[in-house]
Amino acid sequence: MAKKTVKDIDIKGKKVLVRVDFNVPLKDGKISDENRIIQALPTIKYILAQGGKAIIFSHLGRIKEAADLKSKSLSVVANRLSELLEQDVVFVPETRGKALEDAIDTLKNGEILMFENTRFEDLEGKKESKNDPELGKYWASLGDVLVIDAFGTAHRSHASNVGISNNIGTTVAGFLLEKEINFIGGTLENPQRPFVAILGGAKVSDKIEVIKNLLKIADRVLIGGGMAYTFFKAQGYEIGKSLLEEDKIDLAKELLALADGKIILGDDVITAKTFDPESEKNVRSVEDIPSDEMGMDIGPRTIARFEKEIKAAKTVVWNGPLGVFEFPRFAEGTRSVAEALVEIKDQATTIIGGGDSAAAVIQFGLADGFTHISTGGGASLEYLEGKILPGVACVDDK
Repeated sequence: MAKKTVKDIDIKGKKVLVRVDFNVPLKDGKISDENRIIQALPTIKYILAQGGKAIIFSHLGRIKEAADLKSKSLSVVANRLSELLEQDVVFVPETRGKALEDAIDTLKNGEILMFENTRFEDLEGKKESKNDPELGKYWASLGDVLVIDAFGTAHRSHASNVGISNNIGTTVAGFLLEKEINFIGGTLENPQRPFVAILGGAKVSDKIEVIKNLLKIADRVLIGGGMAYTFFKAQGYEIGKSLLEEDKIDLAKELLALADGKIILGDDVITAKTFDPESEKNVRSVEDIPSDEMGMDIGPRTIARFEKEIKAAKTVVWNGPLGVFEFPRFAEGTRSVAEALVEIKDQATTIIGGGDSAAAVIQFGLADGFTHISTGGGASLEYLEGKILPGVACVDDK
């Protein structure tokens, strides 16, 4: 998928609208994970160095009531961005109007402005999220070109990506979006083999289309996490109090048949009697899960089997944790797989598909050990499903 990037256009002296994904977690009014800001810095720095006038905007959370306007302001993000860039970031606490327009008009080459949370426009009528035509046209009028660097919202058709693109002459990708297109899209189009996909998380229903698509492409699909127990049930095993999507048992049977041996579930699990970080852990074979216990992690034999597949791989895509990694006692499976991927980094392309799996490797301090960690959870999933993402499709082709 050959898309134009910010390097393909002349931006000197131009007002460059930059849709980033600064939807960062906040705790007590402070940023608790600034990874998404860090990932956007190369694009922003390039625009400033080229003499562009950078106009940065993003959403932050969902806006449901007036009280959210205070707790979800991007002002704290603007302050942190200013520190990271070591230059002033003009923050305009508006999403439209004369104050914003005047501030943009006074920008000089190499200066940067950020305006308020785009989803403030959702308070009355969800104008941002439903791609209100008038809003997209207005935002497009504020700049000369659009740079999309927000992969996290690429699976959504919003006023701040598709809406602007429909009303502006030039739309290009930033460096982060380019990486996502190249790594995830490129991997699916032409993976080095063996290609191993690792899928975890809670629900089969979240990953149905991903599994179907990856079964066409991957050599092995390793499945763990809560979703594995619906597959175990489909194989006739009793799973105790483990997570189960009863209405997906027949589907799990169909996927196992379709896989023709490609799906690997493992044969042991870690269980506990209660969903508690201090609950006693037990190692159980999948055919021997007691009725009063629930699966919490993959077991040691399964870890060894997964590691064997990983060590032979040339491409690995991983989406979803393999156990309750938030509880240290039940994090061994997820951590072991992460460490196995770090070990093969020099011989293979290793991609973490955003969301909880990205949170896990960051929590383990292993973030530097992978070829690419996606910044989009939902967007990564839809990309892995083989879907066309609106926020990618609207970028100009080369």
